[in-house]
Amino acid sequence: MKTLSLKLFTRILFVLFFLTSINIFAHCDGLDGPVVKAAKKALETNNVNLALIWVDQKDENIIKDAFIKTMKVRKLNKDAQQLADYYFFETLVRIHRQGEGEPYTGLKPAGRDLGPVIPAADLSIEKNSFEPIQSVFLKAGKPTEEIQILFTKVMNLKNYDPNDVDAGRKYVKAYVAFLHNGEEIYGMVSDDEKN
Repeated sequence: MKTLSLKLFTRILFVLFFLTSINIFAHCDGLDGPVVKAAKKALETNNVNLALIWVDQKDENIIKDAFIKTMKVRKLNKDAQQLADYYFFETLVRIHRQGEGEPYTGLKPAGRDLGPVIPAADLSIEKNSFEPIQSVFLKAGKPTEEIQILFTKVMNLKNYDPNDVDAGRKYVKAYVAFLHNGEEIYGMVSDDEKN
């Protein structure tokens, strides 16, 4: 009986972990997500370094090649620009997800419901204030110590030189850890605790 209960408990934990992991990965593949935002900024400024921070060093040449092709094609006309830009977005997101060991399932539309944690975490970073994410955790009755440590790390790495790809990657790593852990901690809140 105890073995069955342990197996069932393990399966439930695995499913919960899988489900809470989906949102963080889904955030990165959205047209309004941080990876596509970085790709847009890279194309606007003709600076591939802004996109390279989202991929491993070993994959830099794939992104650089896609960037060069995109920059050439987007000069042709408006339709070519839109198609080329989308190609670059897809390539960057696909390689980013591959680096995280996750499958690429296409770009997702902007404006999706990402739950309370991701928008609050992004808002905290944007406003340089712990308050938005703290509010979400306090409302759910969750401790904020761990998430505050992760937030502080993100903020300490946020103002890196845009041409320092290594520093940018450190920021991205801290950012992903902040969001992922926030989702995981918040996901452990039961429906009873939320109400």
